[in-house]
Amino acid sequence: MKVFAGNSNRQLAEAICSYLNVPLGKASVRRFADQEIFVEIQENVRGEDVFVVQATSFPTNDHLMELLIMIDAFRRSSARRITAVLPYFGYARQDRRASGRTPISAKLVANLITEAGADRVLTLDLHAGQIQGFFDIPTDNLFAAPILARDIKDHYDLKNVMVVSPDVGGVVRARALAKRLDCLLAIVDKRRDRPGESEVMNIIGDVTGKDCILIDDIVDSGGTLCNAAEALLKNGATSVTAYITHGVLSGGAVARVGSSKLKELVITDTIQPTTAVQSAHNIRVITSAPLLGEAINRTSMEASVSSLFD
Repeated sequence: MKVFAGNSNRQLAEAICSYLNVPLGKASVRRFADQEIFVEIQENVRGEDVFVVQATSFPTNDHLMELLIMIDAFRRSSARRITAVLPYFGYARQDRRASGRTPISAKLVANLITEAGADRVLTLDLHAGQIQGFFDIPTDNLFAAPILARDIKDHYDLKNVMVVSPDVGGVVRARALAKRLDCLLAIVDKRRDRPGESEVMNIIGDVTGKDCILIDDIVDSGGTLCNAAEALLKNGATSVTAYITHGVLSGGAVARVGSSKLKELVITDTIQPTTAVQSAHNIRVITSAPLLGEAINRTSMEASVSSLFD
């Protein structure tokens, strides 16, 4: 087994290698003067079980091209098996045709990864579970729930915790966490008038006197979470904390979260935290390296991955 990484999140790749007790593979991923990407694998991978750790986060297209070119380089270097490890799968929000004459970009990206030469895909908390079916190769979609649940148990009295879904579409995810924690569940009913903006309409469930835990897979602009936190507090919640797997946090999201009524925003390191995120007073990052590392180890050993979540 050999683990390599592109430039998207080398810190996470190094943490995964530390968990696995293997060195990070030697590979050069650089650019020519015109920004064309060039990859050189600097060690022998013939007959090896290769794992390429690369989140397709901002700049999404650059990191996606790095991944595709690295996969092609390993395929042409006679690697026995190539697993694309995508802590964060970009384009996942384009998983269906929301209106006429629009693409299904998640399927296109899945095709690109497959055609580049990947034999397997390992990812974490896909925005929509059906994206697994977009790949024509074996795909494991891990869940961050065990990591988040452990952190919640360490910081809260579960007798006073209520898990909250920030929208109706996230109820399944929130219900699974509530069941894991043996907590009650509430739902924020909102209306989105245009992309990137949301208006909270109603709270389904009694949150009076509760420490509310908002759970979601992606935080981008932060508007939904901030509006939900304000609505929950107006309805009697004692505090509101958000637990999110992927901290996209684009534009002015960090400042928006910092000035919001959220007690804390907890994200994982699937996307490499920016300097602004690291210095924010109410944003905390927890690591996903042990989960991804154990999944990589089990994949290499041909052991069960799904049993991680039993």
